[in-house]
Amino acid sequence: MFTYNIRGENIEITPAIREYAEKKIGKLEKYFQGEPDGTVYVNAKIYPNRDAKAEVTIPLNRLTLRAEETSQDLYGSIDLVVDKLERQVRKYKTKINRKAREGGNEDLIFAAGADEEVEEQDVDIEIVRTKRIGVKPMSAEEAVLQMEMLGHDFFIFEDAEEGNLSLVYARANGKYGLIEIDGEIV
Repeated sequence: MFTYNIRGENIEITPAIREYAEKKIGKLEKYFQGEPDGTVYVNAKIYPNRDAKAEVTIPLNRLTLRAEETSQDLYGSIDLVVDKLERQVRKYKTKINRKAREGGNEDLIFAAGADEEVEEQDVDIEIVRTKRIGVKPMSAEEAVLQMEMLGHDFFIFEDAEEGNLSLVYARANGKYGLIEIDGEIV
């Protein structure tokens, strides 16, 4: 069974908001094998223009579900984010369960359903292009400049100071993110 960590930015989380979020997100439990064990992180935010944003992250054992939506009111944002999460679950449930069975692991994440055959058509992933890149040592700031010069949304590089593989990416708010990857470069 999910446990909930609900917090608000520029809004007080009332019992009514908490109950509504738990009830809506709790409907996702029907997709899981047995009772899912995990914490659901919900962040509600009200902007100065009065728009409301709901962000939901559900880290599970072999999968993390995450979605965010903004609308005119918080309840509407919660509805939209649950719809998005439900689409994610339906999209991946067949593929993940099939891989678990092929690997000899009968510990399925998602509950098997009669609609699996139909959904399997939707989860075929087709890679249409493969590109090999050379990773060069540089600072994160240099990597951002390279990313912008190339017109890309992300750039992979070797951190010159740490020696590990890293990735910079453009965020929706116009700023940048840095992902430091653990492990050795081969």
